[in-house]
Amino acid sequence: MNGTETAFDTPTLWTVIIGLAIGSYALRFAFIGLVGNRAMPDWLMRHLRYTAVAVIPALVAPLVVWPAPTAGEPSLIHFTAAALTFAVATITRNVLFAMASGACCLWGLMYLLG
Repeated sequence: MNGTETAFDTPTLWTVIIGLAIGSYALRFAFIGLVGNRAMPDWLMRHLRYTAVAVIPALVAPLVVWPAPTAGEPSLIHFTAAALTFAVATITRNVLFAMASGACCLWGLMYLLG
């Protein structure tokens, strides 16, 4: 396949795109449109508080365990940067500082070790 071909034919691709758009809209409408002006129960608010905390590790964990630059092979550089990020986040309780230190560690180790 060259750069312009896809694995799906055009009608199938557009059906999937439209279906995902409708599903995404329905999920958002369920929370914003149907229950947006009602008070949420305390137990639900307590659980929703952890959503943001869970999103970043869920996005980053596959990149640490199966990094693309090494074709999915575990990499000591990626594990080291993740461990430093976790340590900085635990000590400072500052998400931006932890992410910046992890990125600098990753780039520095990649520069030094290749």
